[in-house]
Amino acid sequence: MKKKLAIVMGCLILSLACNLPGYTPTDELPLTQTPPPPPATAAPLPASPTPEPPPPYFDDEFDSASPYWKIVQVGGAQPATFTFDSSLRIENPAPDSWIVGVHLIHSYSNVFLRAKTAVNPAGSVGLICRYNETDGWYEFNIASDGTYSLLLGKWLAEGIVTYVPIFSDTSALAESPVLEPGLFCEDNFLRLYVNDALLRNVDVTNYGLTEGNIGISAASLAQAPATVLFEWISIKDK
Repeated sequence: MKKKLAIVMGCLILSLACNLPGYTPTDELPLTQTPPPPPATAAPLPASPTPEPPPPYFDDEFDSASPYWKIVQVGGAQPATFTFDSSLRIENPAPDSWIVGVHLIHSYSNVFLRAKTAVNPAGSVGLICRYNETDGWYEFNIASDGTYSLLLGKWLAEGIVTYVPIFSDTSALAESPVLEPGLFCEDNFLRLYVNDALLRNVDVTNYGLTEGNIGISAASLAQAPATVLFEWISIKDK
């Protein structure tokens, strides 16, 4: 009887102790933990600003790549490469490759283009005026062997172009790897220059192109690859 009474008294004391104010069982303490800081996120790199477009008449020394030049390869078994570094360097690794580059911003009726170019070992360079994606363009080409021509170019499909000869001459120029072609598109006439000397004044009334973008061209001949360099191009009103 005494043993039972002791057990009952022990339970009663334990029950009273559990209900006393201020008593908190240690095994019921909530666990607290400082949450880890959120993972750091790298700040996005600022986008490179698009350069301001040039004025209608300007000189381009090709110091860096420009979003305003569109360069397309026509023909050639291997892709050409383009480097902008104080000049435009065009590497045509395969024979019979043609490059057409168009400046997309301004459209001109009358404009005078000049450029300083070099070709190694052999190839041709050209200047383009009145370029229109649908109607075509005028293209003045000079080859390193001294021949030159004026062509009417037109796209047949993407990467496929047809050329109609307007004029060509195989005897007027001495062979030279360094050339400064000039093309003055004025009303119904195109004036063709090399090294500041007028070669020909050609009437293009019958071909009907009146306005468009300016551009350049570069080609390797059928015999060998070519490297073409445009040191600068100048776009003037006259």
